[in-house]
Order: sequence, then C-alpha cells, then structure tokens
Amino acid sequence: MDLIELDIDTGVTPVYRFLRRVVTLLNRGVFRVTVEGADAVPAEGPVIIAPVHRSFIDFFFVAQTTPRKLHYMAKAELFATPWFARFLASLGVFPVHRGAADRDALRRAERVLDAGEVLVLFPEGERRAGPVVESLHEGAAFLAARSGAPIVPVGIAGAIDVMPLGSKVPRPAKVHLLVGDPILPPARSPGGRIPRSQVHETTVTLERALQDLYDRTEGVRS
Repeated sequence: MDLIELDIDTGVTPVYRFLRRVVTLLNRGVFRVTVEGADAVPAEGPVIIAPVHRSFIDFFFVAQTTPRKLHYMAKAELFATPWFARFLASLGVFPVHRGAADRDALRRAERVLDAGEVLVLFPEGERRAGPVVESLHEGAAFLAARSGAPIVPVGIAGAIDVMPLGSKVPRPAKVHLLVGDPILPPARSPGGRIPRSQVHETTVTLERALQDLYDRTEGVRS
C-alpha cells in the first residue's frame, strides 16, 4: 500500500470516540493519571503538544491533556498491513520513517495543523533515558513556524514505572503530567521566510521548558 495515499482524517469517528473513553478510564482507574495546567492547551485552532519521551506508553497519557482529537506520528512499520494502516489513519495516526528527515511525514503534520487540529510531536524524536532533556529535533519549531501553531510543552513523570524500557506489558503506577505555557511560533522574516536562527532559538526555549517541567513533575510525584 502506498503510504502517500493515506489521507489525514480530522473527523471524530465512533471508533475513535469509544477508544478515547477506554483510554480515559484506564488512565484514571489504573494509572491514576493527574494533570496540572491542562487549560494551557488552546481549545481551538492548531497546536503542537510536545511532551518529554521516556516510555513507549507516553502517547497514552498525553490524551488526558485535552478533550480535542489528537494526531500522532507512528513508525512506518505499523502501516505495512493495508487494513491496519486505514484503521490507524482513522484514529489520527500517520506514518513516519525514523532515522532520517521524512518529508512526507512533515507534509502530513503540516496538513493536520493547517486544518486547525492538534498534533502530538515528541521533540526528542525517540525514547530517551535519564533526567536530562537535550538535543531536541527542530521539527516542532519548524512546523510551528510554517503553520503559526503554538507549541505546548508537557512534562510526564511515572510513565517509565508503567512501562520500563524492554517491558511488554504495562503495570499500575501513578503518573503525573504538567502542562507548560504555550511557546509562540518562530517569527518569519519581512519577506515571509523562516530564519533558521529563529527555529533554533524556539527549539532551545522548548528544551528549557521541557527540562523545567520534567524536573517539577518528578518533584510532585516523589
């Protein structure tokens, strides 16, 4: 199946609505997820939610930050089977080829934001270990500049206890999310160009915000 032909589905299907309710019940009942600062996520318009990434299951908990439909990137290997690819697309998930710049994934992400939707993008690119947030990819800042979407940083503590690296099955543990203030997109030049320096500066701002949020979530959880 040609992944290019998969459309971005911005509608809330009955399947999405059902699964979202299941996720909410599990988050509240099993993982005791608490969220602080969720009102920082805009209620409408394009927005990039940018969480820290320490566990495979982080995407699950991010759903508690907003009732709006979320769109995610997922590794392209999950889209090898046509029927499953269509199912994922109906849930707002689209493929990305990791390890190199994926222009198709960036175009899909931009279409999500141009439609006024919410994109979840892990700026660390892959799961990291340890307490330090560093070496972020600049994709979030670049997409923010292209779309005008603010970036909302999110700290997550406890997810690594639910699913440590190498774990196949999640286990009950308390999870806390702290949502930071939106970061404005990089400013364009008078000619409409996106200066690389502005993208880099926004990425540095995001890195500092994520570090602060991650430190504070760990402090609350402990």
